[in-house]
Order: sequence, then structure tokens, then C-alpha cells
Amino acid sequence: MINVAVLGFGVVGSGVVELLTGTGSEYSKKADDLIQLKYILDVRDFSDSPFAPYFVKDFSVIEQDPEVDIVVETIGGAAIALDFTERAIKAGKSVVTSNKEVVATNGYRLLELARENHVTYLFEASVGGGIPILRPLNQCMAANRILEICGILNGTTNYIFTRMIEAGLTFEKALMEAQENGYAERDPSADIEGWDTCRKICILASIAYGWHVLPEQVSTIGITKVSLEDVAYAAACNRKIKLLGRAIHREDVTICAYVEPHLVSVQNPLAGVEDVFNAITVKGNATGDVMFYGRGAGKMPTASAVVADVIAIARQMERSAYRPWLPPREDGVVSADTLSSRWLVRLKSGSILNAETINPEQKIEGENGYLTEPMTRPELIKNLDGLEIISMIRVLD
Repeated sequence: MINVAVLGFGVVGSGVVELLTGTGSEYSKKADDLIQLKYILDVRDFSDSPFAPYFVKDFSVIEQDPEVDIVVETIGGAAIALDFTERAIKAGKSVVTSNKEVVATNGYRLLELARENHVTYLFEASVGGGIPILRPLNQCMAANRILEICGILNGTTNYIFTRMIEAGLTFEKALMEAQENGYAERDPSADIEGWDTCRKICILASIAYGWHVLPEQVSTIGITKVSLEDVAYAAACNRKIKLLGRAIHREDVTICAYVEPHLVSVQNPLAGVEDVFNAITVKGNATGDVMFYGRGAGKMPTASAVVADVIAIARQMERSAYRPWLPPREDGVVSADTLSSRWLVRLKSGSILNAETINPEQKIEGENGYLTEPMTRPELIKNLDGLEIISMIRVLD
């Protein structure tokens, strides 16, 4: 019998408990003879919960119990979650997590710690919620050299863009609606500033390229400055605005990894990804483009990915987890400023040579819009020297 302890009884943690206990699901018909819940750690009072007998408030109870085989960490945040993860691994327990912040910043060290203690550290749910992406990237595409990863990795920002495009809401109103619907936190900074997407592209790149890509190495631009005028110009050139995380493998074996808004052609499958859905495209040298699509967050989709990792460990399907990561490379990630792209540029006055003029359906007074030739950001800024710039958005070609 495999005993599991769940840390945190929030949205994801409660979903994991429901799946582990078979409450309102078909899970118990699959593996209840193999896996059982033993503890739930949460400092809050759940004396009225049907799971009340499982609750403990002191992590050392779990840490010191030799019968606990797998610890599921769904606390969130960094400090406490990292501390409990390290202690669980050192106590000889495998750990499964959905915590993208801990994985993105400490993945190499925790994988090494798990290897040293002969246990497993899995984190499928840290990217894409219920979308299977890390295991396919690690295993099914192992014969490929990964040329590029590009994706819509944050449902909140994608929902905001959907509402701006379809309903004509301003960024502020779309954000407020996302918060009212429970898609955005009271403090939405991690989503709208791009940090959440940054952490996820770091994990994807680390899996794909075999060395730890750190968040501080990835230039990140959020969506707070995107306006309805930008949306109108994008529509005028048959494109939609999406926040993308990208990791591009270069011939010198470095990676260009970054996060920022892009204009995406309506013919690109990513343009059709709406609402809170996520989509990730992976380009392999053998497979070409492969796309993973689904709900990138939510209670049960994320819990499903967590429990799938638990089952994999219980069935001894994952003894060595992901292929070993090498340590972070100080010079391994190059700036997005080295990447040549076309750009949507809005100016209050002046014009751009060799650029296509963009005319929205409803004329926007006091400015002009252009679609430039491919160039890097520094080259673009140099060409715009002396002009009053309203916005610049990279085009995904």
C-alpha cells in the first residue's frame, strides 16, 4: 500500500484529495487498492469537513512517519513549500507538486536531492494544468532536437485578451471581470506582469534542453500596457494579440527565451485559443510542430495531473523522473533583443521607411500605425529615434 500526504487544502489540494479518495469520481475504481490518503496538512480548522480525520497541522508528523511514501505539495508560494519539499525528500519520500515557482527556481537542486535520496520528484501539473506536456516533452519527443517551444501559458491573460477582442472591454475592465469570475487573484501581478508565464517557459526549456533555465535569465514583458487601440491595429492586419512564452534553440547551443505580447496571425492555431485555455507548440527536428491544448488551470484539471504523477510513482513507472538537468549556465540564455521580428508600431507623428501602413476599421485620430520589416528591438528603437512612440508589439511570423 502506498500512503500519500497532501500539503495544503486549497483549490488544487482539495481536488487532489477528492481524486485520491474517489469522492465523486471514478478514481477509486482504478487504483484504490494501491494508493491511500493518510494525511492532509493545513493550519486552518476543517473540523466540519468529511476529511477531518486526515488533518494535521505539524509537518513533522508527516516527515517522521515512515509509512508515508509520497508527499503532494500544493501549498503554493516559495519559502514554506521549498522547506517542506526538501525535508520530505531527505526523509526518503517522493514528492509531487504543482508549484511552478519552486520548480522554476529550484528544479535542478531538488532533482539532484531526489536522486541522492533515491526518490522521485515530479511536477507535471506545474505547467499547463491538466494538459499533458512535460512527460511527452521528456519522453515522447526524446528522439528530437527541440528547435522551439512557444505557447500561451497563462489562462488569466488569455481571458483578458479574449474579452478585449470580443467584447471591446478595456484592459482594466477585462481584468476586473477576470477577478470577479475567479480567474485572476486579488493581486494579479504574477499573471499580468508575465511572471507566471516566465516560470512555465523556464520549466519547459529546462526539460527540453537538459539544463536549468532560471527566471532571472528570461526577459519578461507583461500585458498591462496593451490597449484597445493595439487590438484594433492587430485586427486590421488579420492578427490577434497573445502573451507568449518562447524558448528558441540557437546554432551556438544557447537559448533565446523570453515572454512578451505578440501579434499572432489568425491562420496560426494559437490565435484560436480563447478564454482561459492554454496551448503550447513544440517544434522538433523530426516531428515538426506538435501542439498541446487544454485548460491550463482549475481545480480538477490540475489535480488530475498531480494524481497522475502519484499513480506513476506508485506503479514504479517513474523511478528516475525527468532526465537529469545540468546546472544553470550563466551565458546560456541570450536576450530577446537578439531576435529579429516584424513589429507593429504606433506613432503620434512621423513615419517609418519601408513599413506597411496599417489602417484600423475605425480611424484612430492623432496617430499612425505601421508593420515594419524584420529587425531587432535595438535596431527598431534606433530607427525610431526622435519619434514619439505610443507602442511597439512584436509580430510572431
